[in-house]
Amino acid sequence: MKAKLLIIEDEKITRRSLSDILTTEGYDVYSAEEGEEGLRIFKDQNPDIVITDLRLPKLNGIEVLSSIMSIDPACKVILITAYASVDTAIQSLKLGAYDYLTKPFSPEKLISILRNINLLNRALIENAELKNRIDTLENKTIIGVSQPMIKLVQTINQIAHNDSTVLIEGESGTGKELVARALHKASSRRDENFVAVSVSSIPESLLESELFGHEKGAFTGAIKQHIGYFERANKGTLFIDDVDDFPLNVQVKLLRVIQERELTHVGGNQNVSIDVRIICATKIDLKKKVENKSFREDLYYRLNIIPIKIPPLREREEDIPLLVEHFFRKHHAEDKIMLLTNEIFTKLQSYQWPGNVRELENIVERMIALSFSGQIDVSVLDLDHQSAGILFSTEDLSNCGSFEEFIQNKEKTILEWALSQCKNNITDAAKLLKIPRTTLNSKIDKLLPHLKTP
Repeated sequence: MKAKLLIIEDEKITRRSLSDILTTEGYDVYSAEEGEEGLRIFKDQNPDIVITDLRLPKLNGIEVLSSIMSIDPACKVILITAYASVDTAIQSLKLGAYDYLTKPFSPEKLISILRNINLLNRALIENAELKNRIDTLENKTIIGVSQPMIKLVQTINQIAHNDSTVLIEGESGTGKELVARALHKASSRRDENFVAVSVSSIPESLLESELFGHEKGAFTGAIKQHIGYFERANKGTLFIDDVDDFPLNVQVKLLRVIQERELTHVGGNQNVSIDVRIICATKIDLKKKVENKSFREDLYYRLNIIPIKIPPLREREEDIPLLVEHFFRKHHAEDKIMLLTNEIFTKLQSYQWPGNVRELENIVERMIALSFSGQIDVSVLDLDHQSAGILFSTEDLSNCGSFEEFIQNKEKTILEWALSQCKNNITDAAKLLKIPRTTLNSKIDKLLPHLKTP
């Protein structure tokens, strides 16, 4: 589509000459000989660029510029004058003019300015498209039409502007950090930092220093002051994942920071005030850790002010098609969505997903990588062997008790089968089940605690 350009010039020869040159350059050109006529054409045609003389009958160029900017601030206006001065240039640029030319000028000079405008507009369009793409991906990280997911999104919207501590519960791979980011993005702190830290990824000896910071010389190797995660998240949101892995000796210090909203660096004696929204996540039932005295009760109640529970993928199978399509787009394979068949979706929806949404994304990446000759072979899913411990009989169903008890029993069977296959090697069993080692450890702690007893 041709760019629209309006010329407002009272000199007939100049107006016609510019019209001919710019029509040849590929513009859809309109023209007027005075300001009021030019503004009428502007309102009717909404041109992308306006070239206007400074001295015009009735309305002058500055008045025309001011009116155009009030109607469409994105319009690029170039002023032409034989009476240029520094004051005129500054005034026009302050009002929003893109540039100005002094008569006489060469057509090449004007064409050069117009080409720069075209490059700028193209960059703005590309940036807008990129931003839309990023926003689309970010806004669709919480995807689902199932009732649990609809309720989850409603909860996020309800509590986002409340600064109370949030505790997110969910199995590994369910998207706890995504929920935390959604809370941050919907809150009044959205323009400040979102800082995420996983307790399980930090050695216990360094945890206190990483969270609260340390002073130079606080311990061997502390060669300079270190700012911890809490201070880095000041004014924003701190997301603490795997809070269930917090050592008891550090829990009391975390409790103090949450209560007092201030901290002390390791090796320091100055109190540092902080203003931060705290969101924590756990992959296990923290209340059970409280009951067995491995997690402080007072800290648990401080964290559990607003609880959010993320359902596992197996409890929302109707969301799987939407998630699959989202991951195809995320990995730039939109053109392969049409290759998905009912057989593939049936397989995906009948699987129990021990690794939840993270595992589903891995499977989608495999489908994308192994899609040859315009098709996706259902065998690339490789889910059959993972279902070996999930098969059950009608007798199982008749004696299963509650749904939660039934699922726990089946998970025990899967874990026992995998550990037996791998001679109790947890790393190998995690690989066999295609779930993170930390997830398997947590499930063993919960369902087969006798295996961890010394």
